[in-house]
Amino acid sequence: MSDSLKGVTAVVTGASRGAGKGIAIALGSHGATVYVTGRSLKSGDAPLPGTINETAEAVTRAGGRGVAVACDHRDDAQVEALFQRVAKESGGLDILVNNATFLHDSLIQKGPFWEKPLDMVDILDVGLRSAYVASWHAAKLMAAKKNGLIAFTSSFGASCYMHGPGYGAQKVGVDKLAKDMGVDLKPFNVAAVSIWMGMLRTDRTKRVMDSEPQKYAGFWDIAETPEFTGHVLAALYRDPKRAEKSGQVHIGAELAQEYSVGDEGRQPPSHRPMLGGPHPAHPAVVE
Repeated sequence: MSDSLKGVTAVVTGASRGAGKGIAIALGSHGATVYVTGRSLKSGDAPLPGTINETAEAVTRAGGRGVAVACDHRDDAQVEALFQRVAKESGGLDILVNNATFLHDSLIQKGPFWEKPLDMVDILDVGLRSAYVASWHAAKLMAAKKNGLIAFTSSFGASCYMHGPGYGAQKVGVDKLAKDMGVDLKPFNVAAVSIWMGMLRTDRTKRVMDSEPQKYAGFWDIAETPEFTGHVLAALYRDPKRAEKSGQVHIGAELAQEYSVGDEGRQPPSHRPMLGGPHPAHPAVVE
């Protein structure tokens, strides 16, 4: 891949596995230094495979520089220490990808929300609140440089019913963070966006599909790789008109078409016709 992000410093939260891991590796393939955060330090720390150290090593192999930082995003002090370290070691920050999210094992079970565990609401802590806290720290570093991109990983669950009200509220929440942060960050040449990802080819997704192969027949073929969103974000960061995309919610597959970003030789489809699309913020600004 190109080294178009050489000299760029990024933080990808929740990158032990899944979307975060793929995004970190993709940014690394473009030459970026990527700080990888998460709680999994060794195999067995979580039910699914993947650790921050493995991701950091994969970032380096891809052509960037991976730095693993153990961080529980429920702990504000750990998050503050993360950004202090980034500022000290790299002199600033260019890209933040807010991906850390609490995904309960009961998330995809059928049934009304009150029949599912109450702690599914923790997605509003690690997923929504945590994204605000990380962005608060990142914005200070970026505003000082008058350059940067803050991105939130989101999904079509912000539009349609998907996995219940807790999941939907978190997705709507990060979308609104992007819209409102875009207003505050506009004078500082820092963009804020939320990206709707499609179904991803992750270990978690594969586990679900393998459990009901007939139900999910054909879905793997149209699913996005975890790296796909990272390549889209790299293209967005490089876009000289990046500011025009700020304060908006974008469907990743549609941005990919605009930037001519493929995914292992194919073009993942936008699910807008089936699941709906994002709504733009009203232009009114009330101070």
